[in-house]
Amino acid sequence: MDDDPTVLPADAPAAYGVVAIVLHWAIAALIVGAFFIGLSMVDLPFSPQRFKLYNWHKWIGVAVLALSALRLLWRAAGHAPPPLPAHTPAWQRQAYRGTHLVFYALFFVVPLLGWAYTSAVGVPVVWLGLVPLPDFVPRDKALGDAVFKPLHEVSAYLLAAIVVLHVAAALKHQFIDRDRLLARMWPWFPTRSRP
Repeated sequence: MDDDPTVLPADAPAAYGVVAIVLHWAIAALIVGAFFIGLSMVDLPFSPQRFKLYNWHKWIGVAVLALSALRLLWRAAGHAPPPLPAHTPAWQRQAYRGTHLVFYALFFVVPLLGWAYTSAVGVPVVWLGLVPLPDFVPRDKALGDAVFKPLHEVSAYLLAAIVVLHVAAALKHQFIDRDRLLARMWPWFPTRSRP
């Protein structure tokens, strides 16, 4: 028997649990929403619409940060992902691990850089208009514009690229390899086996 924990033993559960699935899809939806709001708001003239979109973008970023922390704590509490099928090539297992490490890093880096940028330029984050968050860095508009804003943008585009790669890999497994890997995270999959 292969000792690699990503190899699927015969009696292993084939699917993620409900909490992992809910967190996965919630974070995914929030990231897609934040990305497209971010794209649409930057070229708007100063207006109530722009102000509203910036607030939504920040609120979503805080939600991504909170849910990512919850997801990481859930994983650390012993809720490991189900192993990959035994026939998965070693390079794909390595790509899977590497992609997920980058995902987890960016789930924190992207919103924290956005928070740092808004703090540096002196715009407070008041989550949902109700919960004021402390400044993440001291006020320094020049630093915010020169460092935090471009880093936030670059890391957001990197996250978007990894999302596209992740979706492409899932679709490849589902429709080309036909190995039902998508069923592990798709709660409505008709033949999904549950732990």
